[in-house]
Amino acid sequence: MKAIAQDRYGSPDVLELREFDQPVPAGKDVLVRVHAVSINARDWHLMRGDPYLARLAFGVRRPKVKILGTDFAGRVEAVGPDVKRLRPGDEVFGEADAAFAEYVSAPEDVLDTKPADLTFEQAAALPLAANTALIGLRDVAQVRAGQRVLINGASGGVGTFAVQMAKAYGAEVTGVCSARNADLVESLGADRVIDYAKEDFTRDGQRYDLVFDLVGNRSLTEFRRALTPTGTVILSGGGVSEGGSLIGPMGLIMRGQALAPFVRHKLGQLMAKPSGENLAELRKLVECGKLVPVIDRTYGSLSEVPEAIRYMEVEHVRAKVVVTV
Repeated sequence: MKAIAQDRYGSPDVLELREFDQPVPAGKDVLVRVHAVSINARDWHLMRGDPYLARLAFGVRRPKVKILGTDFAGRVEAVGPDVKRLRPGDEVFGEADAAFAEYVSAPEDVLDTKPADLTFEQAAALPLAANTALIGLRDVAQVRAGQRVLINGASGGVGTFAVQMAKAYGAEVTGVCSARNADLVESLGADRVIDYAKEDFTRDGQRYDLVFDLVGNRSLTEFRRALTPTGTVILSGGGVSEGGSLIGPMGLIMRGQALAPFVRHKLGQLMAKPSGENLAELRKLVECGKLVPVIDRTYGSLSEVPEAIRYMEVEHVRAKVVVTV
């Protein structure tokens, strides 16, 4: 099979389309013939080995996982002997290592049936980003109807899902994004949209029950200034400005952990993990019309993954970038 691989850290130039042996599913693993994949910031970090602290997990000198990629959608090709729910021919979506390939082997419990009304490209846009939004809003913040929620980075991959989910939970939603993306964020259900170039949401006097940060470009002091007395700020590690290339977004998260015992506000750290149960919840939100994947650009072949990642690095991407395999 063909797959996008790397032997060293660096720019998209280090990525190559190569031949690999097709995986053989064992135990509870499912072999999926990949039809589409999506690009995430995680792929960029793995490709570059950035921040350097993350290389303790990624591989100190070179990547431990040769094949890049996380999000995918496709058809089940074969299943291991212990698989219970899925059968060959089923259309599925999920997230697992080594997804930028013609075939990927993934545990059954990180997969779910593809929403029937979505294309493979739309389904591939869901897993990591939508799961991150779901965990942040439902599990960490426990958003309730009537609460005021601000999403910093509302037009990005996670942000576009977070706006829709917060509205589905009955919250009053304010989205922060660039002027060119304001119409998009408003169309997703935001009650108010702030152009970050013209207005500082930490100084306009408004207070929120939740600030969901997906950018990492503000200090904890600024975030807390925008909260109600019992409000919550969720730090997702979206940016690198706080810690640079050494520790990256972990700088803001580590500072939040250190301050948490001494402040009245709740400082939530978001650690999203693959979950088939969460994918099933996302599928239900899609099927009832409360969640729609937004795609900025689609590339037409696996060989274009490096260019797709380059586009994500250089451009101010709206929502998701996907690749048809």
